Amino acid sequence: MSPADREVPVRLGPLADADLDADQRAAVERITSGPRGALVGPFVPLLRSPALMDRLQLVGAYLRYESAPDDDLVELAILVVARHWDQQFEWGHHQPLALAAGVPPEVVHAVEADRRPEHGRPEHALVWDAVTQLLRLGVLRDDTYAALLAALGEQALVDLVVTVGYYTTLALTMNAAGTPSPPDAPRMRDL
Repeated sequence: MSPADREVPVRLGPLADADLDADQRAAVERITSGPRGALVGPFVPLLRSPALMDRLQLVGAYLRYESAPDDDLVELAILVVARHWDQQFEWGHHQPLALAAGVPPEVVHAVEADRRPEHGRPEHALVWDAVTQLLRLGVLRDDTYAALLAALGEQALVDLVVTVGYYTTLALTMNAAGTPSPPDAPRMRDL
């Protein structure tokens, strides 16, 4: 299936303020008063389940702003997930964040082309290996696990694995909901 075949119309777009119930209003207030500052992307469809949205956004806030791996490794993992699921919103939102966090443009281009990065620091290729194995095989090979553990330690390894699962959840939610990319965001090339 090509990326064009996966594009769906917006199915679960923004809700009108007048249509929000008390739980949804409270969830919107919590997310907009935190580091995210706005209800965008996956949180638009997730607002249909405000308790789930609250819990997910707390996990995501930890993973993005407090988790053990370096910021460039977290952002790189998110890009690999976005590429795997052909998720344009996730790519468009996180590609500039990855560059700002220190992921070299050559590494971003390799991920966009679904290739193992040959540039950047050694951890970039290791993260690509780990995320790709989790997404394609559902497991880390022993050698990848050992290398990741040696490079990052146990907490960062666990945080990285959960980052893959969390952003997969968001990618699939947005793919099913037809969440559009921000209009001015970079798009993955259809390869």
